[in-house]
Amino acid sequence: MIHLVIGGARSGKSSFAERQARESGLPVTYVATGEARDDEMSARIAHHRERRPTAWRTVEEPLMLADALVREAAAERCLLVDCLTLWLANAMFAKREDETDKLLAILPKLPGHVITVSNEVGWGIVPENALARRFRDEQGRLNQRIAAIADRVTLVAAGLPLTLKI
Repeated sequence: MIHLVIGGARSGKSSFAERQARESGLPVTYVATGEARDDEMSARIAHHRERRPTAWRTVEEPLMLADALVREAAAERCLLVDCLTLWLANAMFAKREDETDKLLAILPKLPGHVITVSNEVGWGIVPENALARRFRDEQGRLNQRIAAIADRVTLVAAGLPLTLKI
């Protein structure tokens, strides 16, 4: 079971995904893709850590996401990946965009329940610089590809979930 949770920044998508993981009734492994490279990101990571139940296992993997998911997936486990947006930025920065194909190849084969969180970045203004425009385009393509293989897709806006695919 693959569930894509998508929404804008601060839309409530992570909270919704965490609730879905709790309600799965399965042991949860939280796969964090963010890195604390500045004070703002450190604060965001701390906020997410405080929200998580202490029983959840946390795996930090900013780049080799497919490998981490293969290692952690199990039939009676829920993996929560937060978030694909930070992961894609890391992969692009490291010039490891082949990681996207690896992720898309293994996702449908994983046992258990996988919840992925991703930002919808295409609803804002067109970025001024070429790199930001390229990232926006790549993120949109990744979201489409994940949605195509997902069993369920939920859009979260203003904290409210809207089911797009069941």
